[in-house]
Amino acid sequence: MKHIAIIGGGITGLTAAFYLQKTIEEQKLDIDWKLFEADKRLGGKIETVHRDGYIIERGADSWLARKSSMVDLAKELGIDDRLVHNATGKAYILLNDKLHPIPAGSIMGIPTNKESFDLSELVSEAGKKRAYEDLIIGKSPANTDQSMGQFFRRRLGDEVVENLIEPLLSGVYGGELDTMSLLSTYPQFYEVEQKYGNLIDGMRLQNEMNKKNTPYTGGKQGMFYNFNTGLETVVDKIKERLPYSQIFENTTIEHIEKIGNQYELTLENGDKEIFDSVIVTTPHYTMQKMLSQYDFLDEFKTIPATSVVTVALAFDRSSLPQDIDGTGFLVSRNAHYSITACTWVHKKWAHSTPEGKIVLRCFMGKPGDERYVNLSDDEIVDLALTDLRKIMDLQGEPEFAEISRLANSMPQYTVGHKERLVKVYNELEKETPGLFIAGMSYTGVGLPDNVTAGKLTEEKALDYLNKK
Repeated sequence: MKHIAIIGGGITGLTAAFYLQKTIEEQKLDIDWKLFEADKRLGGKIETVHRDGYIIERGADSWLARKSSMVDLAKELGIDDRLVHNATGKAYILLNDKLHPIPAGSIMGIPTNKESFDLSELVSEAGKKRAYEDLIIGKSPANTDQSMGQFFRRRLGDEVVENLIEPLLSGVYGGELDTMSLLSTYPQFYEVEQKYGNLIDGMRLQNEMNKKNTPYTGGKQGMFYNFNTGLETVVDKIKERLPYSQIFENTTIEHIEKIGNQYELTLENGDKEIFDSVIVTTPHYTMQKMLSQYDFLDEFKTIPATSVVTVALAFDRSSLPQDIDGTGFLVSRNAHYSITACTWVHKKWAHSTPEGKIVLRCFMGKPGDERYVNLSDDEIVDLALTDLRKIMDLQGEPEFAEISRLANSMPQYTVGHKERLVKVYNELEKETPGLFIAGMSYTGVGLPDNVTAGKLTEEKALDYLNKK
């Protein structure tokens, strides 16, 4: 019998275990596996709180619907009937202490509707004139990585970047636009520029083409999915399908050593176990420590990781007398607030909030200002409330707050990330055949990206054992 170790019980590791178990059962393979998770719970950054009729996400709250791997997993688990789209509605940017609607037709901050963009107060007249230079600026050098900041500033100017693009894009990665790799984060913008010659026309034409190719469903749907029972539903359903005796929570792997054509794992308590193949789905800094004997993995010491705090505040509906026409706002880089974004959860996800209640979910922390993870609950709530009351007519005190501190949770794909990955993958194949790495530190931070990575890595491990 062959043995596979899966290290890390977030969505990547759970997906690998789920599909591995499924293949073993279907093909009656003589393979066993164990999953090790250092935390006391599975799910990683997916965590849903059910409280007094509220459904509150402590980590991610959705995924892009157009990425199919998560939906495919939901179908495999029999929970696709619980999928719900987010409600569509206005989104705002906070600038100069005022909420400004994101201009209609903007695609990730890129203005494709001239009339709406020209009327927006988010960008000065000079800034608008600079943005239209995108129509005449030449293409970027082919197949050359650059920072997103460099790419967008050259094409559209500083104002559009800082007041539109940066709040929308960097929030996904919790990163600094001027260091993040374009080709590793949003290669589609580079591809549009290369194909159409500019972003304004290119994004507009591509969007029109996508609409033509998308079947009409009778109404506008949001771009994101969740489950009407919360994101942790997918974790719970995977756990139900896995043999619990093969899952070891609260178990840290200290070291991985190659011995012949096998791998010896040293556990925190000193125990050692032997495996024929190993799948590591932990963050890059944890993986590098477990394999510290390999100098080529020092590449990962240069990958920064940023921290974020989320605080969900529940109120009675009467606390916000003026109804909000929208689903939330982002804070401009040029605004001086503790919060970087706020979702009006009761507007975005109807299933999440009891009748007559509202939930405001705020985000804090950005590169260079990550002090919030070290603050007390009371300090975090006070800062959030202070900001919110400057922005809207929010009265009274919250009924409760759910706070999540995600320290070093957002790996940064800095310029040259793809080249570094290729180098590391090649060295791993040569030095540690049968050991595979996967997860959000490498090929994507979204849930579907990690589901895809988990499934592909499980297939690689089986293929390796078949050839062994």
